[in-house]
Amino acid sequence: MHELILYLREINTISIILRLTLATICAGIIGAERGRKNRPAGFRTHILVCIGATIIMITSQYMTDILKLSGDASRMGAQVISGIGFLGAGTIMVVGKNQVKGLTTAAGLWACACMGLAIGIGFYEGAIISCIYLLGVVTGLHKLDNYMQTHSKMMDIYVKFEDINGVANFMSSVKKDGTKISNIELRKTIDEENKKIIGLVMTLKLIKTWDHMEYILSIHNIDGVCSVEEII
Repeated sequence: MHELILYLREINTISIILRLTLATICAGIIGAERGRKNRPAGFRTHILVCIGATIIMITSQYMTDILKLSGDASRMGAQVISGIGFLGAGTIMVVGKNQVKGLTTAAGLWACACMGLAIGIGFYEGAIISCIYLLGVVTGLHKLDNYMQTHSKMMDIYVKFEDINGVANFMSSVKKDGTKISNIELRKTIDEENKKIIGLVMTLKLIKTWDHMEYILSIHNIDGVCSVEEII
């Protein structure tokens, strides 16, 4: 068994096929989860990133072990770690109300590249274990992350008001139970059916833990409030 592992860590046809196959499987597992959520980088993108990183490390090992070229074999891998940033940045988008989307996908691509480097150099154990942990984070911790976000005492909201009187009424109503309001920012004043609407972004610090959906429904009933939505 030990001899087999050593053989697979060397550069040969069998080890190359195994590494690229393992890269495809591991990255496909992570990418499939992103794809189900319609993220900009899904199944194929993760696989391509991981295979590319794997090829880089195989090439580095080939240059050192077969061609006997002098130099640091990790240099090409280091360029992958820094270079993957441009692809990750392309998945991060700032949408309405300053909401940032794609951070988890960008981090997943970077982690897939690292996993590919491990596979490419023949560190099979580390790659498989890291794949299990990555899958656990993007799937198993998703519900926990959502629960923590929706039950936090801090929440950022975007509120539309009919007029300035609605703003004053909202402020006094929210502060009655001890809720603190900060980081107030006027995002835009728009016309809807010839009616001026005031839009505010603000941070609320609740006096107790609330389910955010229930809290939003409660403040939506305040006179002068047109609509409320949480910024996540």
